[in-house]
Amino acid sequence: MQFDMDLLQRCWFLTGPTASGKTAVGVELAVLLNAEILALDSMTIYRGMDIGTAKPDAETRRRVPHHLLDLFDPHQECSVADYVALAEVACREIVARGRTPLFVGGTGLYLRALLRGLFEGPAADWSIRHRLQAEPGPQLHARLQAVDPASAARLHPNDQRRLIRALEVFELTGKPLSAQQQQSPLPTDQRPRHVYWLHLDREALHQRIDSRVEQMISDGLVDEVRRLLSGGQPLGRTARQGLGYKEIIEHLAGQCSQSEAVATIQTRTRQFAKRQETWFRNLEECQAVEIGAGESAAAIAGRLRGE
Repeated sequence: MQFDMDLLQRCWFLTGPTASGKTAVGVELAVLLNAEILALDSMTIYRGMDIGTAKPDAETRRRVPHHLLDLFDPHQECSVADYVALAEVACREIVARGRTPLFVGGTGLYLRALLRGLFEGPAADWSIRHRLQAEPGPQLHARLQAVDPASAARLHPNDQRRLIRALEVFELTGKPLSAQQQQSPLPTDQRPRHVYWLHLDREALHQRIDSRVEQMISDGLVDEVRRLLSGGQPLGRTARQGLGYKEIIEHLAGQCSQSEAVATIQTRTRQFAKRQETWFRNLEECQAVEIGAGESAAAIAGRLRGE
């Protein structure tokens, strides 16, 4: 599955690790480009998951039109193929209005699918999935390490959904998922020229992450998770495994204290940010943008627009 080539060249992309300031910079850049923003995020696509995903607030969405937000209920699943198809439709509508599509978000798998096409793989085999779902994440991770070390290296032991998919593909095809996902980049003249990822000092990023998690708790993340759990439908696998949501669910189930849950979210978010940066470095289409200490979102956007 490949995103339309001509349309792709008209898009801009702004990514980076969580808490790197993508949302603020993206809004400033959208104003400069006469752009509309498409969320490049696997979790903000779900309704009701607002605080834990740092979803853009109503004021931000009034300032710049946003797309690919709040499209699915938390009990539903959205595949990468679903996302790419929805993104292409939204991009066509934006271009038809004479504006620029600007993708903003940090889901590396979505970014690679847009830039290089998508390996869809074999259809789901629920007998395999049900069998693997009985195993804990660390055990699945160890199993994957033995047959597909490249995939194991980029997946967290708690990311049960993606671990199961990688093992499922190996069982069905006899080949590691990582070997089948090695789509090559497009020829230089067919790639979008504006694909940027924000990079800042590791210590500064960690401070931002810790502060963001604390702010999410203050903003009511625990109550948000409680509301989601009391909804009419049980949370889907993706929503339940979401970073921040999984840990608060465990807290509400009495498995840990709130302070322990917060510390775990902070640790796992720092680990996640490191994996995100590995994704971006390994995509040769991405250009790193160094962020200076105290540099404003408007100043960063101005630099990007001037390149």
